[in-house]
Amino acid sequence: MKNITLVLGASLNPNRYSNIAIKRLLDKNYPVVALGQRKGTVLGVAIDDEKKDYENIDTVTLYLNPERQKDFYDYVISLKPRRVIFNPGAENEEFVKLLESNNIIAEVACTLVLISIDQYF
Repeated sequence: MKNITLVLGASLNPNRYSNIAIKRLLDKNYPVVALGQRKGTVLGVAIDDEKKDYENIDTVTLYLNPERQKDFYDYVISLKPRRVIFNPGAENEEFVKLLESNNIIAEVACTLVLISIDQYF
């Protein structure tokens, strides 16, 4: 699988944007993996509750507030994604600088909007 998106901060709650993002990515046939606080599944996508060494991650889309992101800085960089999307509420200048210093694109955007206007990939 190529161009995999990791939804970081994935939720089982169907009203959460991370949950909606998983569904919209699947609607467009984009491969998705998910990491959240609780295990479960969203339309067949397993939400892991432990950091896994995922391969071929193209995009990490963040649904964590800046304080919670700190525990994931090294992890996200270790995945070597092409880009990280900071969804509304996830903006974090410190993490942006870290990513850019590791040649990872940091994009402040909304995954749902990018998908809806066919600008995700």
